[in-house]
Amino acid sequence: MKKKQKKKVQGYIIGGGIKAVPHNLKVDIRRNKMLYVFLAVILAYFIIFNYVPMFGLVMAFEKYTPVKGIFGSKFVGLKNFQTFFNGPFVGRLMRNTIYIGVLDLLVNFPAPIIFALLLNEMKQKAFKKIVQTTSYLPYFISSVVAMGMVLNFCKAGGVISNALRFLTGGVSENLLNIPSWFRPVYILSGTWQGIGYGAIIYLAALSAIDQELYDAAKVDGAGYWRQCWHITLPGIMPTIIMMFIMRMGTVFSVGADKILLLYNAANYEVSDVINTYVYRLGLEQMDYSLSTAVGLFNSLIGTTLLLTSNKILKKLTDTSMF
Repeated sequence: MKKKQKKKVQGYIIGGGIKAVPHNLKVDIRRNKMLYVFLAVILAYFIIFNYVPMFGLVMAFEKYTPVKGIFGSKFVGLKNFQTFFNGPFVGRLMRNTIYIGVLDLLVNFPAPIIFALLLNEMKQKAFKKIVQTTSYLPYFISSVVAMGMVLNFCKAGGVISNALRFLTGGVSENLLNIPSWFRPVYILSGTWQGIGYGAIIYLAALSAIDQELYDAAKVDGAGYWRQCWHITLPGIMPTIIMMFIMRMGTVFSVGADKILLLYNAANYEVSDVINTYVYRLGLEQMDYSLSTAVGLFNSLIGTTLLLTSNKILKKLTDTSMF
């Protein structure tokens, strides 16, 4: 049998197999020091803030007490999960989480796509930049400030309450004290905050479409809607699919921060979700084991939705995350 011939190209050993990997890695690190420094910072961030905390999931299977610590606390198996599923709030939590999560997906996933398509059709560059900048701004406002504005708009005498009074001829009242208004307010506040920023990636995808396709379609007599259906949407479809898969993983992760800032005793029945329950258990009642178990259950559901949607769309469209 002929042995593989080794040769060096710019210091790298070619044809050396696995044995050449350490040498080639040293050469590459020496030549690209700054790139590896940036990589090390990113890896350190994910290891410290994403992977190391996963060790705390052990608390979901223990009766954890801070005095005894993770290693000294009593192991109870699946008892915390049984406590949650047999509890009085599980039905309300699951119903509200699914309802708000699905409603948010149906409204706030297509909204940036539609907005990007509309922006792409604007011909006046100055006006287009003004609209883009204005739509981006709410995303960079902190949730506390943004929800404070929403509370002021929706209170009795607020801008939105007065507008509804003018349109319906009713009485101006606090909309968040009416349970049926909580979900629309929550969803539309998310639209207001995220539509501009979410459109960025779709605008980038639209800019990558070959303009000659549109010229050829016009020659063939295709109107705006045919061009949109046969050129624009297929051109950005891989991006839409990728974003949809990632969005499916967050359907159950309804933001507790915004809900905590918006809910009150009047709308509690329709606003309490799994993440707010985890917050109350962990930080208010200090039941760390049960809150960890509920949070782990929520994460498992999200992971299952992500993997399932990825597998289904891979078979249907040949486009997937992995």
